[in-house]
Amino acid sequence: MTEKALVIVPTYNERDNVARIVPAILAQDPSFEVLVVDDGSPDGTGAVVDGMVAADSRIHVIHRAGKLGLGTAYIAGFKWALARDYTLIFEMDADFSHAPERLPDFLDAIKTADLVLGSRYLNGEVNVVNWPMSRLFLSYGANIYARAITGLPVFDATGGFKCFRREVLEAINLDDVRSNGYAFQIEMSFRAWKKGFRIVEVPIVFVDRTHGASKMSKRIVREAVWMVWRLRWWGLWRKV
Repeated sequence: MTEKALVIVPTYNERDNVARIVPAILAQDPSFEVLVVDDGSPDGTGAVVDGMVAADSRIHVIHRAGKLGLGTAYIAGFKWALARDYTLIFEMDADFSHAPERLPDFLDAIKTADLVLGSRYLNGEVNVVNWPMSRLFLSYGANIYARAITGLPVFDATGGFKCFRREVLEAINLDDVRSNGYAFQIEMSFRAWKKGFRIVEVPIVFVDRTHGASKMSKRIVREAVWMVWRLRWWGLWRKV
């Protein structure tokens, strides 16, 4: 029996990308459905998705009032999925930095795992395209830092291309998740690991966006720096 899969795609000003990424996702497997979580994009992304929803029952949308952050967008999507009968829940960016063609690899890997991570740095190899060296050093260094502080045994803790089994999200208290930027990715994987779920990484090539603007900011970096210490404290003194 084919498991029912939902790919959650958060958007903010992704009008051009979303019209291409959603059909590309759906083409990968008939079990896939897509949930776009749009943060009130002023460029009309939400209206584009509404038109797609009207034309295809495999496409869904949550409209939010404004730019509320990556983490809360995924939490909203997770809760939406858990209220329905999806057994596999994916995270994926809208800007084609995550290749839809790799989704079948996640389906294969999840057969023997509870959480599959798309890794840019598996076994120390770097698979990133179109990034300046400063951004690469920041990302690679952040993963070394997160692994050293938390003990999380993965090469790419900050990546946002993931597949969760339903049971993982059911076991995590989603209302207790504190991160909202890229630290959210570290926190979700850390919580899954501390609860004993099986985590597997699959290699991906990350290609930086060619349309739209990056959502990275100094505030997001600061959040990640401090969040790993909070996770270490939680891991030592309380269940996560």
